[in-house]
Amino acid sequence: VLRHEEFEEGCKASCNGPYDGKWSKTMVGYGPEDNHFVAELTYNYGIGEYRLGNDFLGITLVSSQAVSNARKMEWPLKEVTAGVFETEAPGGYKFYLEDKEQLKQDPVLKVTLGVSDLRKSVNYWSDLLGMKVYEKDEDKQRALLGYADNQCKLELKAVGGAVDHGTAFGRIAFSCTKEELPNIEALMKKENQKILTPLVSLDTPGKATVQVIILADPDGHEICFVGDEAFRDLSKVDPNGDKLLDDAMAADKSDTWFAAQQRKKACA
Repeated sequence: VLRHEEFEEGCKASCNGPYDGKWSKTMVGYGPEDNHFVAELTYNYGIGEYRLGNDFLGITLVSSQAVSNARKMEWPLKEVTAGVFETEAPGGYKFYLEDKEQLKQDPVLKVTLGVSDLRKSVNYWSDLLGMKVYEKDEDKQRALLGYADNQCKLELKAVGGAVDHGTAFGRIAFSCTKEELPNIEALMKKENQKILTPLVSLDTPGKATVQVIILADPDGHEICFVGDEAFRDLSKVDPNGDKLLDDAMAADKSDTWFAAQQRKKACA
């Protein structure tokens, strides 16, 4: 746990999806957000379940320790190719674990998103957003892209039809210099591309205010670019992150409350 933050109302940039109530976010990863891939886990109080679509297809990481942990905990593993195991997080999100010694740098290799038209998506992410194409396989209808050799990659995989985002919510975020943000916005306007949230400042209680712009690719995958200078301050590892998360989970009596009322949490 790198940091944990609580919010009393919905985010004006829809960080927690189309929900207006109290929510929290917890950043988890193998190292600081400045040089590692990090997952942002959002929890909307009172929402007990989301319907998943085919937009997010999984995270692949290299860690024999993760495979060993899963076996010890008797967590379901399915070997999909030699030395690569598929497992499922609570809520249904897929993880692919390579049974090799964890890399010294970030062990998260790639994030896979579903697309409806591989060529169109590759053009968007490479020509407009400036990603390098590392691999492209027309037969398997997949492509691997990234901004740097030593960073987590983005894999685009055709799903054979329309992309369904379900009722869950997610986006991919990148940091860049704040001077680049107006240029990104201007380019998207010039190319008539979708801008979900024009350049805006977002506050986090007691922490830095960051500038962001949020886009949508041809399949509606949300992409956030955030000004790096303020984000470096916002994203510092909080030594109290674990305790803040534990305290929040202990204080959240929602399961008990709903059980006492003989009601189920809402399904989004």
